[in-house]
Amino acid sequence: MAQRIPQEVIEEVRQRTNIVDVVGQYVQLKKSGKNYMGLCPFHEERSPSFSVAEDKQIFHCFGCGKGGTVFNFLQEIEGISFPESVKRVAELEQIPVSVDWTNTYEADTTESIQNRKLIELHKKAADLYHHVLMNTQIGEPALNYLLERGLTKELIETFNIGFAPQKRDFLSQVFQNEQTSEELFKESGLFIQRESGEFLDRFYQRVMFPINDDRGNIIAFSGRLLKTEDFPGDDMPKYLNSPETVLFNKRETLFNFDKARKEIRKENTVFLFEGFMDVLAAWQAGISSGVASMGTSLTNEQIRKLERVAKELVICYDGDKAGIEATNRAISLLSEHSRFQLSIVSIPEKLDPDEYLRKYGSESFRELALHGRETVFSFKMHYHRLTRNMNNEKEQLDYVNELLQELLLVQSPLERDRYLNQLAQEFQLSFHSLEEQLKQIEAQQRSTKRRERQQQTAPPPAFEMEDMLEPPEMFEQESVPSVQNNLPLTQVEKAERTLLYRLMNEQGVRNQVMQLPAFSFAHDSYQELYLLLDSYMSIHNEFLLADFLDFVKEDKVKKLAIDISLQTISEESSDREMADVLRVIQNSSLEELIMLKQQQKKEAERIGNKQLVDELAIEVITLVKQLQKSRTAS
Repeated sequence: MAQRIPQEVIEEVRQRTNIVDVVGQYVQLKKSGKNYMGLCPFHEERSPSFSVAEDKQIFHCFGCGKGGTVFNFLQEIEGISFPESVKRVAELEQIPVSVDWTNTYEADTTESIQNRKLIELHKKAADLYHHVLMNTQIGEPALNYLLERGLTKELIETFNIGFAPQKRDFLSQVFQNEQTSEELFKESGLFIQRESGEFLDRFYQRVMFPINDDRGNIIAFSGRLLKTEDFPGDDMPKYLNSPETVLFNKRETLFNFDKARKEIRKENTVFLFEGFMDVLAAWQAGISSGVASMGTSLTNEQIRKLERVAKELVICYDGDKAGIEATNRAISLLSEHSRFQLSIVSIPEKLDPDEYLRKYGSESFRELALHGRETVFSFKMHYHRLTRNMNNEKEQLDYVNELLQELLLVQSPLERDRYLNQLAQEFQLSFHSLEEQLKQIEAQQRSTKRRERQQQTAPPPAFEMEDMLEPPEMFEQESVPSVQNNLPLTQVEKAERTLLYRLMNEQGVRNQVMQLPAFSFAHDSYQELYLLLDSYMSIHNEFLLADFLDFVKEDKVKKLAIDISLQTISEESSDREMADVLRVIQNSSLEELIMLKQQQKKEAERIGNKQLVDELAIEVITLVKQLQKSRTAS
């Protein structure tokens, strides 16, 4: 049975943690006034709406509405339970706490239990593969291969690299002996099931690279074929990755992101490599901020993940023709879908980063990676030469025109001048003529974009307008979005929010409201928050927003509390303000009660209950007098 984490432990971890430090490991934050701003990690956006308030120790996104404490942030971003989030914060901040975490899970869903079992299965598989590589005769050829490639035993240990032997039922036998359920066999992606129902290992005769999620859990593998005289494997792929599973989504996963994230955040720079071996080579050379995509082109999901923790991205792909083409595609994708400052490391002699490091050593590779970067335009100058005969005059002019198109993407006037001068000198053209040509191209592009915008905003044909006036009945409910949340606040809601803000921050106001007989808020959501606040203050000496948000269970109440706490209100209340907000709230309650009694009176008239009609009429008159008296008093 699950147990609760002691409240004093939760409070100790929270008090010793700065939410900015924790969130900053996942989101690139920039100081803005007294708060920090960044791109929200919970929805796609191009301009920052995600705010972290250091003084209140909370986060809040003005775009999607998510908010809460440091624990809520980790719950959301890592998909973990509250006890796990407390443990994770303690680990991230290196806070020693004496708690047995094994039984502190909250009511787990079937899905979360299954996922945890799959993660345990992958961890056990990785440990077995690693043991075979490091401690058995079967693993010796694979270990020698890695050592010959320049990997050290320390690096192999750090990345838990292993070897899957040629035996097709090596892993399946181990797990069957441990009575692992058939469902886990199917869901893990580690096995292939024959028609007979027998499970065989997916990976065999391969060097195994564990793939981790952002938290460092092993969720998949990439296996590199190890060819030998006994096993040439000519018909097998060089690399084999785990299939997509409930744990592993290759569009969202980046190799080494879990280990690299802290360094990326520190340097504000990420190195993007093509392969795992390149990442390992860079790590060995002292560059620990490298990642690689999962054997496919970079995805928008991976870009968003990197954009939250870094400002600059360095593309360090292979130096051969395929690598240059891949670099060009990555530049196009990143230029269109991100705000990164881009630079490129071009590996000479058509080598990949791993080959370059083995040929010239770690120090030379580090120097190239850190001080041999070129700009995007410089790369484009080399790239567009590859398919042209530069001895031909027409191709020279085509090349210059193509580069002028690229130059429009360069924002810096200094860079533009530098490259225009280079082109002018190389092709014996005047700087002035190149500048004029650039202006003409820019004007043409503006004109083209203007026409496209006009076409997009042109009104549809008349028959389409008629169709739009009366949407089909079957789609009517789905077609009309609710704008309830976008409506401006009523005077009553403004008064309720002001009062709740004061109740959170001023003991005197809490004492004043407690003395009011039968006081209640006009709206249920505010009344619910008030009652929770009252319960919280009955066991705490002071109000701490971060602590209160952990006390509250429902997300909608948390969001309301955050919205109210972020209001811009004068530092202290006045007697006049309190009289006004209480009058507005109490009058609203009277007005609603009058309307209810009037509706009941009409119903009584409809069914002919004269006695009830008279009673309700008297009640309405009494309530109206109370309302008039209240308004007169104000």
